[in-house]
Amino acid sequence: MIYRVLKPLIFRLDPERAHDLTSAALALVGRVPVAPTILRAMFSVRDPILSTSCAGLSFANPIGIAAGFDKRALLIGPLGALGFGHVEIGTVTPRPQSGNPLPRMFRLPEDAALINRLGFNSPGMAATARQLRQYRQRSTSGQNPPTIVGVNIGKNRDTSIEHATEDYLAAFVALAPMADYVAVNISSPNTPGLRKLHERAALEQLVTALAETNRAMPQPRPLFLKVSPDESDAQIETVVDVGLAAGFSGFIATNTTVAREGLQSARAVEVGGLSGQPLAAKARRTLQQIARQTTGRVPLIAVGGIADAEEAYARIRAGASLVQIYTALVYHGPGIAGLLAQGLAQLLHRDGFATISEAVGVDCQVGA
Repeated sequence: MIYRVLKPLIFRLDPERAHDLTSAALALVGRVPVAPTILRAMFSVRDPILSTSCAGLSFANPIGIAAGFDKRALLIGPLGALGFGHVEIGTVTPRPQSGNPLPRMFRLPEDAALINRLGFNSPGMAATARQLRQYRQRSTSGQNPPTIVGVNIGKNRDTSIEHATEDYLAAFVALAPMADYVAVNISSPNTPGLRKLHERAALEQLVTALAETNRAMPQPRPLFLKVSPDESDAQIETVVDVGLAAGFSGFIATNTTVAREGLQSARAVEVGGLSGQPLAAKARRTLQQIARQTTGRVPLIAVGGIADAEEAYARIRAGASLVQIYTALVYHGPGIAGLLAQGLAQLLHRDGFATISEAVGVDCQVGA
C-alpha cells in the first residue's frame, strides 16, 4: 500500500534518479541492525516447496533479482531481506567506466516496460571485490543470513572484441572467489559489438579460456552464459553448443531486446535494451529453444518480462530452475518477490508437486 501511494511521486523523477534514491534508501535500511529482520518478517515467504537446488547451490526460493539493479554490490543483504532467493550483481567491468551519457533510462508505463542504454556503468572489479568481501564478512559474522550471489561480468567499452577475453578473465579472477556463481554477459545491446561474441570463433575463445581458468581454481564456480533474445535460432543453437562443449554450468535466457513491435508508448523510439512485459514472449521462446536443445543436462535461468506468479510458473514448467526479475520491481514495488513466491507456491500445491524441482521442464519433457 505504501508503494502504491509513493509510486506516482517516484515516477515523476527521472528513472535513473529514482533508482539511485531507492538504492540509497535500501542501503541505509540494510545498515540498521534490526531492519533486515523486520523486512524478512514482512516480505519473505517460507514454504519448503519453494526450496530448490541449481548448479550445486541451495536456494530458499527460485526468485532472484537480475543483473542491472545492483551494479555495485551494495544491496545484496537488503534485497535478500525483501524475499529474493538470489541476487545477481553487475554487470561488472575490469576497469571503472561511467557508461553512456544521460539520459539513458526510460519508463514505458503504457507497456509496463523500461528501455535502458546504461552501457555497463560500473565501479570496476577492484571496488566491487571490496564490497563483496565486506558482504561476505558480515554474512559469516551472523549479522544477516547469507543470500546466494551471482556476479555478472563483461568487457570495458574501449576493449576490442579481439581482446575481450582478457577483460572477462581479469574480472573473473578478481570476482569469482567472492561469488556463488558467475554469469558471462555477451548479450547486452548497449556495448558496441558485444553481441558479436555470439559468433562461434569469438565465443569459443572466450568460454574455453574462462572454463579452463575456472577448473584451475581451488573452488571452481558454476558458470552461466547469458544470451540475447534477438539472435536467430541457428545462432542460439551455436551459442548453446559452444557453451556445453566448454563445460559451462548453464544458460540465462535472456537479456533485453532491441525489438519494438507492438509498443504503445512514445518512448519506444529511444535506443537501448527493452525489458518488461513486451519481452516476455520472446524470452519465453528463447528459453524453450534452449531447454529443448539441452534436454535437462544443465540448469537454465529465466529472465525477461516476468511480472506475476503465473509467468514465473510457466518459465519453470518450460525448463527454468530459477527465474529473475527487474522491471517488475520498478512497477510493483518491494513486495514483488514475496507476491511471486506466494503465488508460485500456491500453483505448485494446486498441481500436486511436492517440490519445485518436479515442475522444472514438465511442459517440454525436460525433467528437473
